Amino acid sequence: MAGKDAQNTGLAGRYATALFELAMEERSLESVARDLLQLKALLAESPDLMRLVRAPVFSAHQQRQGMEAVLRRIDVAPLTLRFVLTLAKKRRLFALTDIIRAFDVLLARQKREIDAEVTSARPLSDGEIAELKRTLKAKLGRDARLIARVEPELLGGLVVKIGSRMIDSSLRTKLEGLRAVMRGH
Repeated sequence: MAGKDAQNTGLAGRYATALFELAMEERSLESVARDLLQLKALLAESPDLMRLVRAPVFSAHQQRQGMEAVLRRIDVAPLTLRFVLTLAKKRRLFALTDIIRAFDVLLARQKREIDAEVTSARPLSDGEIAELKRTLKAKLGRDARLIARVEPELLGGLVVKIGSRMIDSSLRTKLEGLRAVMRGH
């Protein structure tokens, strides 16, 4: 299914594909996706957890025990638990973040979604997010999964990046453009 994509080849791609296919078979795709999203957030905010996952100084047994405690605390689906503990047992836990990323690609393709990075000067309201999703769907013909960031330096407006395409409607860029035009005359 995903063997042709550069992102989904290699170790992480093989594991992500296996997990994705198992989740489809067990009809637990949504719960596994939710678990991985939660795990991704925990890894991002906990240097200790990231160290447990990445540092080779921990034995497979220590990694398994640590991950089992974390996974049970966040109450993951049985498939997610089995999968992550298998990674620990096989000493492949270091690839977990790459596996999650590859799984996200597979999930987005299956849902016909596309990732859109949205940077704004302030947090967007639920209504603004819904409107932006509607606009992007109308333009792209696909649902967009928004990854939101806030950069007060923008002053106002948005910067939307979809793959290599960027739509910059920020006030900062508009002001810089106006300055350049004024200097030229």
